[in-house]
Amino acid sequence: MQNHILLETIKTTLQKNKVEKLAAIASEETFSVKDLIDLSFHHDEQIGFRSAWILENVYSCYEERFLPDALYFLEKFPEQGNLSALRHFVKILAFMTKKNASTVVKKIIADYDTDHLVEVVFAWLIDEKVPVAVKSHCLNILANLNAKHSWIREELIQTMDFLVDKESVGFFSKVKQIRKQLK
Repeated sequence: MQNHILLETIKTTLQKNKVEKLAAIASEETFSVKDLIDLSFHHDEQIGFRSAWILENVYSCYEERFLPDALYFLEKFPEQGNLSALRHFVKILAFMTKKNASTVVKKIIADYDTDHLVEVVFAWLIDEKVPVAVKSHCLNILANLNAKHSWIREELIQTMDFLVDKESVGFFSKVKQIRKQLK
């Protein structure tokens, strides 16, 4: 599937099963993960959202297909400004930084200079315009990267203390979970 065909396909509303089918098509090398990443920055925010949604499914179901473009994803990650697409981007990075990530993904994260990613994720965490679902994944990312950047723990605790009264009950629940993880 050429990039323009992919673009035409995702111009219309997608259901979860269609997203899963498109992720399967991507896993068969019909179109590239790089194409999905690039389309997630499309000027039409719905196209960007749908591309990011498919990208998340490619990572979740066909990680081996995602891996060749993992560094490209990490480079583009801080540039994501579409809040709907951002939800999928932060979810992917939360998966990539988890303790139970694959050995290959762990090595990619270990070898990558994540300083800028941490800075951007902290900025999204305190940004009032960023939805709580994105912030929830930001908490996971930062807690997961604490193993690589020991200074994150104290900063994250202070930030959570500041935000806990400003966000929803769901956010409060996530903060409790992250506090346990940081102990």
